[in-house]
Amino acid sequence: MTAFDIDRFVFLIGSEYEKWKAPIVSHLAKRADATPFQVLVSTLLSLRTKDEVTAAAASRLFESAKTPEAIVSLSKEAIEALIYPVGFYHTKAERLKTVSRILIDQYDGDVPNTMNALIALPGVGRKTANLVLVEGFGKPGICVDTHVHRISNRVGYVDTTAPDETEMQLRKQLPVKYWRRYNEMLVAFGQMVCRPVSPFCSRCPVAVMCPQIAVGRHR
Repeated sequence: MTAFDIDRFVFLIGSEYEKWKAPIVSHLAKRADATPFQVLVSTLLSLRTKDEVTAAAASRLFESAKTPEAIVSLSKEAIEALIYPVGFYHTKAERLKTVSRILIDQYDGDVPNTMNALIALPGVGRKTANLVLVEGFGKPGICVDTHVHRISNRVGYVDTTAPDETEMQLRKQLPVKYWRRYNEMLVAFGQMVCRPVSPFCSRCPVAVMCPQIAVGRHR
């Protein structure tokens, strides 16, 4: 079996990437005034929420509170009103207050920049932690969401059954030079072209090298 050409894959996706929308957290992180805390908050808001809803909610929240101290000063009800209608907004409002209090008490109001410290925060799993490391601190990380997991398996680069397993496999074989870009590119690719159901294979830049694993109907 011919080895998967990851360099070609990344090149072909990258050549088309600018035509697609960047994931919302990546887009917000590229703002000149974006801070690691804002990246963390945006990521927490984005869970199970559409990008356009996340963008609007984050914008409203940051107009009132951009720091842990400012978040803590708001009531849970005030935060809920600002972030509605993100998914699970009641839970997320409480979580933002809890996480902000921990950052103040344990990290002098800063966001920690290590995996172990980040995943110790309530509601922060490996996916969120990796995204904060990449987008908030510019550190190498492999954020595996449903798009990265699906596409990495669909093209045959990995053979895994769960996102955490995919992350560990990618850490072993994906060149470090691609770690920071991999999630951003594949999320946009997955949203616009390589859809979960009926992907647009006819306009896919990597169709020539994709075995279409587990793909049924496609366009």
